[in-house]
Parts: sequence; C-alpha cells; structure tokens
Amino acid sequence: MAVETATQSVGPTAEFNGDIDVNHNTLRRKDLERVAELPVLDKDGKPHAFKSLYAPINDDRSRTLIIFIRHFFCGNCQEYLRSLSSSVTPDVLRSLTPPMNIRIIGCGQPDLISMYARETECPYPIYADPSKKLYAQLGMTRTLNLGPKAPQYMQYSLPSAVIRSIYQSLKTGRGAFKGGDYWQVGGEFIFDDGEVTWCHRMKNTRDHAEIPEMRRQLGLDGATPPLRKTFSSGIRRSSSQLGRKLSDRRKSWSRSRDRSEKPSPDGSMMEKVKEDQAEEEKGERQTKEEIKVTGAAVTSNGSTA
Repeated sequence: MAVETATQSVGPTAEFNGDIDVNHNTLRRKDLERVAELPVLDKDGKPHAFKSLYAPINDDRSRTLIIFIRHFFCGNCQEYLRSLSSSVTPDVLRSLTPPMNIRIIGCGQPDLISMYARETECPYPIYADPSKKLYAQLGMTRTLNLGPKAPQYMQYSLPSAVIRSIYQSLKTGRGAFKGGDYWQVGGEFIFDDGEVTWCHRMKNTRDHAEIPEMRRQLGLDGATPPLRKTFSSGIRRSSSQLGRKLSDRRKSWSRSRDRSEKPSPDGSMMEKVKEDQAEEEKGERQTKEEIKVTGAAVTSNGSTA
C-alpha cells in the first residue's frame, strides 16, 4: 500500500501527464516500519537496509536528509546536487548541532553511481533503488512534466542540460539503458532520530525543494550560500581552442629553433636567429591579444550556457 497523497493513492504503476497534486505529509510510524528493511544498493551493488541510512547509532541523536533523485542521467537532478553540494558542504553539516548527514538515492542501476558522483562532484554517499519500491511506498510519483518555470538551482539552460544528459548516456555505452525510469520523480525527506520530521515530494521533473528552503530546514537560516563556481561550455570551448593554438605555436617555434641551429648556406646564422626571435615575439603578442578577447567574452556572456 502506498502513502496517501493529497488526491489519490499513488501506486508504482501510476503515470501522469501534468503537475501532480501531491502533499508533503510526513510518514506515519507504520509507513516507515514498512519500508525500513527495503534494500538500497551501494556503488558495488552491495545491499543495505534503508533504515541504515537514517537510524541513530549508539543512541546518539541523528539527523539525516535523504534526497531521492530521478534517473542517473537527469540533468535537472544533477544540477540540483551541484548547487546543493556547493551551498551545503560536509564541513557545514558537521558544524550543526546535532550534526546532519546527507544521503542520495537514485532509481537506476548501481553500476552508474561512480559516474554520477564524478559528474555532479557530490561529496555525499549515493545509493540505488532500481526496484523503485521505496519511491512508491513513500508516495513519490511519475510524470514527465517540466513544470511552469525553471528553478533557481538550475545554472544551465534546458537545452544544455538535455544535451549533457544525452552525451553522458552515450558515453557509458551499455550503461545508457541502466539510468533508471525516466518517468520517476523523487523528493527530499529529513529524518530526526529515525522519524520523518519534514518532506517534500516532487510534482514535476524539476520540482526539488529550492536550496534556500533546504538550508532553512537544515537549520542554516540567515547564512549566505556561497557562490557556485561554474564554467560554461562556451568558455571551455574557447579555452580548448586557445590551448590548441598555443600548442601549435610552440611546435612552430620549436621547428624554427631547430632550423636556426643548422648553418645557413650563406652563413648568416645571426640573421636567422633574429628572424626566429621576431616571429616568436609576434606569436606571443597575438596570444596575449586572444587571451584578452576570450576574457572579455567570458565577462560579457556570464558563467553559464
């Protein structure tokens, strides 16, 4: 039996075409007991009981935020974790009283967890629930609706996120079919001493709880989130192109020096050296100008694509 939402009982096969009218009710004790022993898999495929992610250890008070993401290639969820990890670091969590933990659960195969951690630079443990039993039992739903507007945590455009997602899936080869259910959406649950004290269920594919709201729920009210460092694809392309030009110039200068070491037929060795030096200085000036132009483009275009 699934957890009741605002308008309906959401089962594991339910599919929707628009925003879902879900509620954010916390779990009753019997609901939590029903899912406590369900397995989640780590990056090596080893199963762990769900309750091991949030249960207190040695009777010490424990607080844990568990974030349920969509499939492992979802660019929206990846952006969410990048922004959250930048704003809420492990050091920040350790400074809280009691300390807070964060755990991530996706609906794909555990083979992709290492790739996902690398792509998102997420410092928190990531698990997989390919059966989606936890999603269904905790009242999370299924939809492909994007929602009315882009969330604050998105620092890439939608087309850019889609392209990145497709590229990641193709890059994994057979892993492209292991990302998980594209219809499945997730949510965020805060556990305090083994009880759910707050939760947010997504009603569309971009409806993660915004970072300021998450910070408030974690007890970070009034703290200013640090700026997230991002680099646009345009900047990366410009840097790559500039790097190739510099490499080509270095090869050209090297060939010039090699030629200058051989005696010229007319014996004018010094003239050849001076010519090579002049060519090298000209190349350096051109490189500096390109660097200035690239920097100006970065400043005017912003930091994201």
